[in-house]
Amino acid sequence: MAVAMLMLAVPAVNAQKINVDSEMAKLAKADAACNDAKKGIKAATWISRGKAYADAYALPTKELGRGIPEAVLAMNVGRPINAFEGEFAGMPVVVYEYEWFDAYLNPMTGNVEGWKQKKSLGDNLAQVAIESYTKAYELDPKSESKIATCAMNLANSLVEQAEAYYNLGMSVESANAFELAYRAQTIVPSVKANADNLFNAGIQTTMNASTLSGEAALAAFAKGEKLFNEALANNFNDMDGNIYYYLFHCYYGQKELNRDEYLAKAKDALLTGIKLFPKNATILDGLMQFYTAEQGVGDPAELTEMIESSLADSPENYDLWFGRGRVYNAMKNYDECIKSFIKCAELRPNEYESNFYVGYFIIEKANAAIEVLNSTPNMSYQLYEEENAKINLIYAEAIPWLEKAYEINPSDAVTIEFLNMLCFRLRDMDGMMDKYNKYHELYMSMK
Repeated sequence: MAVAMLMLAVPAVNAQKINVDSEMAKLAKADAACNDAKKGIKAATWISRGKAYADAYALPTKELGRGIPEAVLAMNVGRPINAFEGEFAGMPVVVYEYEWFDAYLNPMTGNVEGWKQKKSLGDNLAQVAIESYTKAYELDPKSESKIATCAMNLANSLVEQAEAYYNLGMSVESANAFELAYRAQTIVPSVKANADNLFNAGIQTTMNASTLSGEAALAAFAKGEKLFNEALANNFNDMDGNIYYYLFHCYYGQKELNRDEYLAKAKDALLTGIKLFPKNATILDGLMQFYTAEQGVGDPAELTEMIESSLADSPENYDLWFGRGRVYNAMKNYDECIKSFIKCAELRPNEYESNFYVGYFIIEKANAAIEVLNSTPNMSYQLYEEENAKINLIYAEAIPWLEKAYEINPSDAVTIEFLNMLCFRLRDMDGMMDKYNKYHELYMSMK
C-alpha cells in the first residue's frame, strides 16, 4: 500500500487550487458592508462578514478529516504535488504534499490520520469571525438561531485544527484553536459551550510554558491559570480531577512573582483537588513532592489530618480510605496504609482493587523490612535468619488477600506473578509448595 501511494508522487494538473484574489475580495466586500452607515447597523451584514471570515479560515483544510480515504482526498483536493515517507504522532505515514497543507496518510489503510496547514488566507480570521457574530447578536438577538449554527460550524473547524496541531506537538497553536472554539460557543446563550475546550487549551498552554523561561514562561503559566479557572467556573467536569494538578503547576510556575502568594495558591489547588478526588495518585504524589521540595509549605501530616476529618463525616467513604492509604504509603507508614486498604476491602469485599492493594502494601512493608535487615552491619548469621523468618511471616500475610484478588479476577497477570514469587520465597512453610506449584504453572502459562 505504501509503495502504491508513493507512486502517485508526480506533478498533477488537478492539484489543490485556491483563488486567493477571489477570497480576499470576499473579505474586503464583507468589511466594506460593515463599514457602510446603512448596512453596518444590520445583524445580517455582520453575520455575512462572520461567515466570510469563517469560510476563509476553514477553506485550506475544509476537505480534510481523520479517516478520509485517499481516493476521496484525491477527488476533493486533487493529486498531491509530492509524496514521501514520514512520521506523524509517533507512527509511520505517507506524507501527501499540497500547496496549502501536508496530509498524513496511514500506509496500511490509505486513510488520512492528520495534517499540517502550511498557509493561511490571513491572520486572525477565526477571531474576526467570532467578533462579527458577537456584533450581530448585539444588534439583533432574534437572529440567535442563525448565529448559533454559524458559530457551531466555526467551533467545529477550530476543534479539528486544534487536534491536528496537538498531534504535531504544536502546543501554542493547539491551545489557541481550542480556546477560540470555546469563545465561538459562548456567542449566543442557546449554544452550550464545552468547557473541555478550555481544559484542553490550558493543558497545551501549560505544556508550552514548561519549555520556556523568564518572562515568557511566567506569561504562559498565567494564561494557563486563567484558562483552568475559567473552566472550573463554567462547571468543567473532570472525571479524574487532573485539572487541579495542572492548575498547581501554573501557580507554581509563577512563584518568582510573589513566592508566598503563589506557593499558597499552588498548595491550595492540590489540597482542593485531593479533597474532591482522594484517589488521584498524581495529585497525592504532587503534594508529597511539593512538601518535600519547598520548605515551610506544610507537613505531610496535614494530608492525613484533612482525610481523617473527612472520614469523621463520611466513615464509609471508600475513596477517602483509598486516598488515606496512598498518603500513608507515601509517608512510609505501612501499618496505617495497610489498615486503610483493609477498610477498603471491608467496604467492597468482592472488588479486585481493594483486596489486591492490601496484599501489595503488605509486600511493600516486608520489602522495607528486608532493606533495613540487609543494611544492618555486624549481624550474626543466626540473628539474621531469625529476623528474616519474622519478615517471611509478614510476606505470608499478603497471600490470602492476593488469592482473593485472584479469585475475583483470575486473568490478572500481576496478581499471579506476585503469588508465584511469594509462594516460592515461602516454599518451606507448610502447604506453600503446593501453592507455588499451582501459581507457577499459571504464571508460566501466561508468559
